[in-house]
Amino acid sequence: MTRRTSIDLPGFSHANPIPAASRVGPFLASGAITGRDPETREMPPGLDEQCAHVFHHVRTLLDVAGATTDDILKMTFHLVDYRDRDALNREWLAMFPDPASRPARQVIATQLDGAALVHCDLLAVLTDTPERP
Repeated sequence: MTRRTSIDLPGFSHANPIPAASRVGPFLASGAITGRDPETREMPPGLDEQCAHVFHHVRTLLDVAGATTDDILKMTFHLVDYRDRDALNREWLAMFPDPASRPARQVIATQLDGAALVHCDLLAVLTDTPERP
């Protein structure tokens, strides 16, 4: 048995041969999570929809890994227009409504491929999660 486990998601994949995330012990690190629509696999034109899909993919990733949003330690967001954070903040507050229990967050200005306006990656610690069947 290997120490590291690759985690793939239904409706989400990378063009390159990499998993959506990787886990070693209690640590879960994602690759780039994009705003691609999980149903159509198309990139929506607006930041609102892309951010909603990013957070949907985050929830799915954590579920597949046997974790919850409470296990997230840090999230890093890459935005084409890093000052345009309204859509990001709406999704952030919906996922983390308690100001006393939010992960660290960083937003970086970046140039992204294609029609992508946002990418995210995360680090989670899964020490208190139950075993999955």
